[in-house]
Amino acid sequence: MDKNAIWKWLILVVLVSWSIVTITPLSEKIKYGLDLQGGTSYVLEVDTSELAPETVKDARERALEVIRNRVDAMGVAEPVIYPEAGNNRIVVQIPGLKAEDRERAKKNIQSAAFLEFRMVHPKNAELVAQLFEKGFVPEGYRIVSLDSQGPGMRGGKFWKKTEEAQKTTGISSNMDVRASIRNFHVPSASYELLLMKEEVGGQELFSPHYVNRRRELSGESLKTAGVDYQQLGQPIVNLKFDSQGSKRFAAVTSDYAPGGAKNRSPDGRQYLGIVLDGTLYSAPFIKTAIHGGEAIIEGQFSFKEAQDLAIVLRAGSLPAPVKVIEERHVDPSLGKDSVASGKRASIIGGVAVMLFMLGYYMLGGLIADLALVLNLVLLPLGLMLVSGLFSLLDNTGIGHAISLPTLTLPGIAGLALTIGMAVDANVLIFERMREEQRQGKRFASVISAGYDKAFSAIFDSNITTLLTAAIMFMMGSGAVRGFAVMLSAGIIVSMYSAIFVSRMVFELLARYTTMQEFKMFTWIRDTKIDFMGMRKYAAAFSIGLIVVTWVLMFARGEKNLGVDFTSGTSFKIEYAQKQPVEVLRQTLGQAGIKDAFIQYQREMGEEGSSEAVRENLEIKVSFADGDKAEQVIGESFKDFKILEQNSVDAQVGKEFTRKSIMAVLLSLVGLIIYISWRFEFAFSVGAVVALLHDALITIGIYCLLGRQISLPIVAAVLTVIGYSVNDTIVVFDRIREDLKLMRGKSFIDIANLSINQTLGRTVLTSLTTLLSVAALLIFGGGAINDFALALFIGIIIGTYSSIFVATPIVLLWHRNEKQEAK
Repeated sequence: MDKNAIWKWLILVVLVSWSIVTITPLSEKIKYGLDLQGGTSYVLEVDTSELAPETVKDARERALEVIRNRVDAMGVAEPVIYPEAGNNRIVVQIPGLKAEDRERAKKNIQSAAFLEFRMVHPKNAELVAQLFEKGFVPEGYRIVSLDSQGPGMRGGKFWKKTEEAQKTTGISSNMDVRASIRNFHVPSASYELLLMKEEVGGQELFSPHYVNRRRELSGESLKTAGVDYQQLGQPIVNLKFDSQGSKRFAAVTSDYAPGGAKNRSPDGRQYLGIVLDGTLYSAPFIKTAIHGGEAIIEGQFSFKEAQDLAIVLRAGSLPAPVKVIEERHVDPSLGKDSVASGKRASIIGGVAVMLFMLGYYMLGGLIADLALVLNLVLLPLGLMLVSGLFSLLDNTGIGHAISLPTLTLPGIAGLALTIGMAVDANVLIFERMREEQRQGKRFASVISAGYDKAFSAIFDSNITTLLTAAIMFMMGSGAVRGFAVMLSAGIIVSMYSAIFVSRMVFELLARYTTMQEFKMFTWIRDTKIDFMGMRKYAAAFSIGLIVVTWVLMFARGEKNLGVDFTSGTSFKIEYAQKQPVEVLRQTLGQAGIKDAFIQYQREMGEEGSSEAVRENLEIKVSFADGDKAEQVIGESFKDFKILEQNSVDAQVGKEFTRKSIMAVLLSLVGLIIYISWRFEFAFSVGAVVALLHDALITIGIYCLLGRQISLPIVAAVLTVIGYSVNDTIVVFDRIREDLKLMRGKSFIDIANLSINQTLGRTVLTSLTTLLSVAALLIFGGGAINDFALALFIGIIIGTYSSIFVATPIVLLWHRNEKQEAK
């Protein structure tokens, strides 16, 4: 063995060792994304519209720190919080969050925590009495009169929410209600009307208070906040001010205490309103000056509510309002099922590919299978390196050069696809070796020529796929980026194992064995099909298929699109007893939720389940009705369990649409530039027309099967674009080679010959990939099944277009041309 060979094997040993160390111990190094372990993610937008210009720049960073402190104080395990690049958005991912804790977490995160101490109007009792006497009541409330019935039961008049108003849920709707009553019969512009919630006789009632808009003291001077109990066991929040706040609090209470500078009468009663985020929690009577720098917030809240209040106060106030513009939730049970189905599909697909390669290419197939196993061993190292490189493109928190990226559901799909694509390079090499062997060359020469001649097609086809993966990462969201990282790592590792490692094995066989021939089956022998003669029929078929599928697709309207693009809230629900669609629609309609999209979907049952196929319920409503729909579903159908929830507002939906279109266009432009550089402009036009053809038909057929386009499906279409160009480049590479060798022949003859020469490898590479994708389609559930369906359609159409679309387009530039001697 020469020195170069020894170095190659040593490098392989180092890489394998490095990769094993990277992934060991397995249980600690592999971290699941929220779609696999369950949990909730929020995308928050910081509203800086009313901030001073000099404070806008730091607003997001300050908000990020406050939100991180709040989430950490909630005691959740390993939350992920990071800013999105290029905008005022913050991503918060909380794994393992239970359904009952989601609204609490959302409220804590969004709460501005702006604490104020403001004086209640000195004649508040008289003003409020006049409201009740005249029957004045704001919209959404009614007057309730109660008699005192003993200790702890205060009598008097209150406001109570009407039944219709009680159905209104969500933080934003409650804020709108508060804003609408602030100016309700105010005595002057200096005051606003705030409502203090009270629990009286088992009812949730509200007592109105006119509170001065000017604050006497703010929460900026707050040192800490904690939970304590009153003598009767009612939770309260203890406040402690810093030295400056203590002095200011002492001055305020001294001035407004009976006989103070601003309350001269010894019998005068002044009340200090404690206001948090526009809500009046309590308004205690100032009996005397308080010099200890401590205060309490009383209110009709539970221990958890008091605890949450203390958490947000300790974390500090947000520098600007934040709004949840995207919310996604996955139940842990669904995540567990996704891991199981993804693992099962990957194993079955991998075994199918390995058996096919072994049966068809025999010894060569065994070497390819060993290379495939090596791919899986080296994949952790590839993931780490690719994640580090991509993190340079965008500071997203997805991965860094020193750690493995988080594994997501699209990432598992990418793994299964990588297994199928990993042997493509081996197929190209083996088919080239077949051709060289037919010419009677020695085994060593067959190996050398096969690898050398296949290299350009392998390199160009994989570079184009890497290009689309990089664009997918830059333009996509977290889960889609996980797929892009997995796909890119798989391509890089498979190129190394196929081009270098398998060649090293073959060279060992040539040097140290008596092997003289590389045996393999031949399913597709020398064909002489006039593909170019069928180009007009193929064109008519393609155009007809595009027109029919897209006309029918347009007839379905927005039903083709998921909430990622239309905005809204979607629920995936598991149930014990199936309910008729009309019953569900009527229940939602009675709550004021109109035009809900409701359907039942079937998918594969999980391993070990008694059900081969199970059915889930999908409901989609508008973004504004999302919280209300969740409440109605939970209250009306007790056996319903929300497995997955996705909420996207209109602004984000438009951005997803724009980014998806941009991703496809950038991919096409990138391919035009690269193929023009490596081949010529006519070839790039042929490739791009074929890819547009593939994308349009894939989307059309996919939607006609009743599926909806989501972000993962856009990733699938981009993958189809990247993969489909592989077969096209293999054909173009052979045309480029034959153009140099066959002078005097017409371009149409060379095109026909080249397609026939590469027909076997075109079919075989598509077949091996389809085996993996078919496993995902059959055994993968939920989102994996949707993703695999789009890929399955796209790969079949892409194989067809590489023969009947791409080359005929190139022919338009070269018709009547003959290759002349140079």
